[in-house]
Amino acid sequence: MNDIIKKIEAEQLKASVDEFAVGDTVRVHAKIKEGNRERIQVFEGTVVKRQNGGVRETFTVRKISGGVGVEKSWPLHSPSVEKIEVVRNGKVRRARLNYLRQRTGKAAKVKELVR
Repeated sequence: MNDIIKKIEAEQLKASVDEFAVGDTVRVHAKIKEGNRERIQVFEGTVVKRQNGGVRETFTVRKISGGVGVEKSWPLHSPSVEKIEVVRNGKVRRARLNYLRQRTGKAAKVKELVR
């Protein structure tokens, strides 16, 4: 039974997944359906968390829009996520950046990782 589930999930995985980590600033190109038309909308922000693994893996991106914090979560292997561009790499020491929710302005910034 377990092998059958693993085989079905392996078919659902994307062939290539863009490399990004928690703390990175990314642009997520997502497909939006409006009526009978479909377009691509870009959401740019900081990756707050990645969770689970395999076909169930999700990630959450946070941005400040009009002075209000906005968070969106997507399944990593979803067909609605067209591509993920890494704008800059962040230097963080933890897996979840929940502390960013209480911060505003410059305090909400993540330092850039210089490689």
